[in-house]
Amino acid sequence: MTQYKLIGIDTSKAVFTLHGLDHQDRPVLRINLRRPQLLAFFKRLPSTKIAMEACACAHYWARELMALGHEVRLIPPQYVKPYVRRGKNDRNDAEAICEAARRPGMHFVPVKSTTQQAQAMVLKVRETLVGQRTLLVNTLRGHAAEFGVIAAKGLGQVGPLLAAIEQENTIPPEAKDMAALLGRQLKELDARIKEIEVKLAAAHQANEVSPRLATIPGVGPSRHPASVQASPWSSAA
Repeated sequence: MTQYKLIGIDTSKAVFTLHGLDHQDRPVLRINLRRPQLLAFFKRLPSTKIAMEACACAHYWARELMALGHEVRLIPPQYVKPYVRRGKNDRNDAEAICEAARRPGMHFVPVKSTTQQAQAMVLKVRETLVGQRTLLVNTLRGHAAEFGVIAAKGLGQVGPLLAAIEQENTIPPEAKDMAALLGRQLKELDARIKEIEVKLAAAHQANEVSPRLATIPGVGPSRHPASVQASPWSSAA
């Protein structure tokens, strides 16, 4: 059984490219493996150092490989890029990952647990919903302006804007129906965002370190539920 000093993996959804070095730092492995083959390949190897970019799915694969007894190093993608010596492709990327992992003083990313990834997902989903809410507000404002109805910026102006659209006699019923539909969508998104903010506040209070970090200016929960006011468009419902 060949023993490798280091194996770099360029990950993807379906095909993984491996670049392996022996203990004299000579390249002795250049293969592609399909997703179902990856763990079976590493199950046959003794404990080996493995390097990957800290990108999508890397933490999942790191946990799986560590469970097989391997040592996994995750490298920020921006630290790998300088070591891509030729045209960018999967094979050259895997080689560059190996090269970056060998550099003295290289910064590695700690492997996240499933719990840590789940907690990060809460923040990311909130960010996605906030972006969708902003998009809907801008859509509503834009359509209203086409009929001569305008409002100041901010979520607090959504309710008055919906009321103004409903009261404007020159706006056709079809347009009023679409504005009302956007209003209902905004109410639904606002409710979901507030639910997530309650979860974030509870997690913040339950964490031993988080309240101490919150004392740093500019650091803290994204939005405390106590500061969340009633839905700005509730009056127009």
